[in-house]
Amino acid sequence: MRRQMILAAASWLTLSVAAAVVAQEAQPLAIGASVEGEIGEGDARHPEGFYRYDAYAFEARAGQRLEAVMRSSAFDAALALHDPEGAEEPLAFDDDGLGEGTDARLRFTAERTGTHILRARTLAEAGAGAYTLALVERPQARPAPRPSPIRLGRTVEGELNARDPETDEGLPYDTWSFRAGEGERFAIALDSEDFDPVVRVGRMTGGDFDELAMNDDGPGAGLNSRLMFTAPDDGSYVIQVTPLAPGSEGAYSLTLSEGPEPLPAQPIAIGDTVEGVLTEDDGINAAGVPADAWRFEGRAGQRVRIDMTSADFDTYLELFDAANTSLATDDDGGPEGADSRLIFTLPADGAYVIEARAFSSATGDYSLSIAEMEPERAPEPLAFGTTLEGEIGEGDPRDAEDRGFDGYSFSGREGQRIQAIMRSGDFDTVLRIGRAGGEFSALASDDDGLGEGTDSRLNYTLPEDGDYVLRASAYGPEDEGLYSLELIDRGPQPEPGSILVGATARGALTESDASAEDNSFYDAYRVTLKAEEKLTIIMASNEVDSFVIVGRTGDDGAFEVLGSDDDGLSDTHSKLEWAAPSDGTYEIRAGTFQQGQTGAYALIVEKQP
Repeated sequence: MRRQMILAAASWLTLSVAAAVVAQEAQPLAIGASVEGEIGEGDARHPEGFYRYDAYAFEARAGQRLEAVMRSSAFDAALALHDPEGAEEPLAFDDDGLGEGTDARLRFTAERTGTHILRARTLAEAGAGAYTLALVERPQARPAPRPSPIRLGRTVEGELNARDPETDEGLPYDTWSFRAGEGERFAIALDSEDFDPVVRVGRMTGGDFDELAMNDDGPGAGLNSRLMFTAPDDGSYVIQVTPLAPGSEGAYSLTLSEGPEPLPAQPIAIGDTVEGVLTEDDGINAAGVPADAWRFEGRAGQRVRIDMTSADFDTYLELFDAANTSLATDDDGGPEGADSRLIFTLPADGAYVIEARAFSSATGDYSLSIAEMEPERAPEPLAFGTTLEGEIGEGDPRDAEDRGFDGYSFSGREGQRIQAIMRSGDFDTVLRIGRAGGEFSALASDDDGLGEGTDSRLNYTLPEDGDYVLRASAYGPEDEGLYSLELIDRGPQPEPGSILVGATARGALTESDASAEDNSFYDAYRVTLKAEEKLTIIMASNEVDSFVIVGRTGDDGAFEVLGSDDDGLSDTHSKLEWAAPSDGTYEIRAGTFQQGQTGAYALIVEKQP
């Protein structure tokens, strides 16, 4: 990374008005209080612009039951509970839970004692205007009554209302109990004209409901629930009846019936193709839809490819072992449209069952085939700094998308930045990285990251010490040919530099710089600010599409984005107007909107009047 500090503001750029992306400090909110607020242009927004919000901080005790209500006639309101560390993924969320149009009601139970953050926000990016927000403590939950018994072949009537106990999500519930023997199958129907019902089956463990199966909208039942349940062993089981959304209540009927017999499995051998027909008279699977079952024998380590095609419906495949444990599923993995393809390495010698059905409850003709595939070879060792020549051909193993691939192994350390480059003049390349051992699962991938056509460049920071696997493959199942692969050790992530408010940094993005999750390069600068100190941050470049971010690193080591801009100054120049939420040190990242770009830039940090 190359930086040159110039302690004077640049005058060759003409400032223009940019959309403000302001991060606000959370306002205090007491439990039992109500506030009036307004969502507007100056408010904070999600880093990717999905919504605007006001943030409120409140103190709660572990186990305290709370309810937040947000009302607005100006926009569709939403409420989200967040961890104070700043993670964007909410701990709880509600949109229309009040049941009165577009107002929100969020019920939740605090999992710990301390500060919590409540975001009063718009549902989508559009929307602005006044709102009211109230936060109140809810009374302790009524103790759960002993489940009422329900007998096989009986229908019972019930009602959900405000007197019922509630789940942690604020859903009223009733419970019903029945006994079952190992392997017994049951059909459970839950119907209501007053609310959208959800049925769950589980067991009580230490006073807590341990869910084993659930259904919301059963096939052919509209919003009503239909659940096929097979008891895993002898004992007592509990049916829990809830509405889908908080605030819903009303009458319902619950029916417990004997379930259909397990699907009779027809024989199929590896290498066979069979033609089948799904009809309304077929057996019913655990999801309550027509399905066919096909049984075959396999060996430990044997790799099979199962294909299901149909011109009549959207196909769905599921593979089970002899103990009826689900091993793998696929919906649209086939090469054509809504067809299915499942590629799997069998874990043991013995019998396996393929369940062939529609994604919904549709019926019609289908074709099913099973073939043995080339087993995966042990990955070849690949040393850092090495460039090798390889070839994707007919004899190579195939991945889940039926693409030929070669595997290469290497060892790395936590925080190490690696770069893999794959080039080919014969096909469109793809690179994936995963951990060694077991079924391969990609941690990161790249298709055209080199920025030179269809060649790949994968930048990745290793999450821990250990062994990793690189998969070099073609983009399409039919592609094959020669390629080159290079593995580079990029060392640890560069430490941020520093910049003074009122200064300009001139630098150049290079392949040795830090890289973001999308493989784009960036330079980082630290700046120390006081609370509410307002900055104008400008990044200009004639060589890259500039993208500027400001944020800080949390206690967990994760970088929290507080503001960002792409084209606020012009088509390729960025301008961000931003205010520091509190005293502290922040990080400004001068990067690119597209991955793989390198080139010179100027970064200006000015204090607003």
